Amino acid sequence: MFMSPTGVIVAKPEEFTYSWPRRAETDTPLRRLDMKLGSRRMSLWLKLECFNPTGSVKFRTALALLRALDHQRPLVPGTTVVESTSGNLGLALAHLCAELDCHFVAVVDPRLPSHLCRAMSSAGAEVITVHDLDERGGYLLSRLRTVREMCESRGTRWTNQYGAPANPHVHRDMTGVEIVRQTGGLLDALFVAVSTGGTLAGISERLRADAPGARLVAVDVAGSHAIAPDGHSPQLLTGIGATRASSFLRPHHYDDFARVSEVEAIALCRILAEDTGLALGGSSGAVLSAFVADARRRLRPFRCPVLLCPDGAIRYRDTVYSDRWLKSKARLGAVTAAMASSRRAGLEFALAKEERDVSP
Repeated sequence: MFMSPTGVIVAKPEEFTYSWPRRAETDTPLRRLDMKLGSRRMSLWLKLECFNPTGSVKFRTALALLRALDHQRPLVPGTTVVESTSGNLGLALAHLCAELDCHFVAVVDPRLPSHLCRAMSSAGAEVITVHDLDERGGYLLSRLRTVREMCESRGTRWTNQYGAPANPHVHRDMTGVEIVRQTGGLLDALFVAVSTGGTLAGISERLRADAPGARLVAVDVAGSHAIAPDGHSPQLLTGIGATRASSFLRPHHYDDFARVSEVEAIALCRILAEDTGLALGGSSGAVLSAFVADARRRLRPFRCPVLLCPDGAIRYRDTVYSDRWLKSKARLGAVTAAMASSRRAGLEFALAKEERDVSP
């Protein structure tokens, strides 16, 4: 961990050490927060995936995808592996492929934060940027066309995070197991951001069996088609949402669906950092925004709600936490107003002063 110039605590992936063969069961921490909303007080638990070796939940996915590819046909040194990525999975694949002496090609788009692009390149990845918008106003479908062309013309091997069963399976067998164990099976709600949908689909399979009373909430952003069509593609946040429907999610995988605005997600990231010094990525802000909106409507708060936080703030210093960037996107005023509105409603967060059992 390190303290950023703004006084925000973030996880720095370079500080993590790990050995091969890797384990996808990384036992990332569950951290309790206390939240005040007007006159009401409640607790929530953050599953902090920024403590994975490459700084995000996508480390688990990357490891599982490569193992599945290797099982189909060994990944011998010199093999070229390709994936379409918004950043975190690409970084994880870059590090893992380098250790396997394989060449990794990351197909990205202009929304990729420059910090992530540099990190992938430093890890040995070849980064190809697709500039053509797809028919839904995003880049995902264009990225996927590029990946398929590479596989056909160059014999490149595709991990396919969008369709490979290894994606949800690792979260069923590892991430979900950790959450059940860390809460003693007492969680009564889980909020998960959706992009490919693999994380939620896999965890859902575990919780339906081992914590059947838990309510599962799928969180997406305005403009995304990951769960249901909603106009144009999101323009600000990466790592959440998609311009195509998830191949993994089915109605039984979630009980509620929350769609949040990107402005609200960014506002919640900043409020949490102001109050606690804990800074999270944009998709975590979306999950937190969905939880706060649910809490406002709910007569009786959840006793043990868990929010899966995909990554930390280190890769968003120049975007979500940058006034200059928000101003360039004509969103600074909207984010500032959303923060002020939440403060007027009495929203405050605090890190728990002492850890306590998750039981009520």
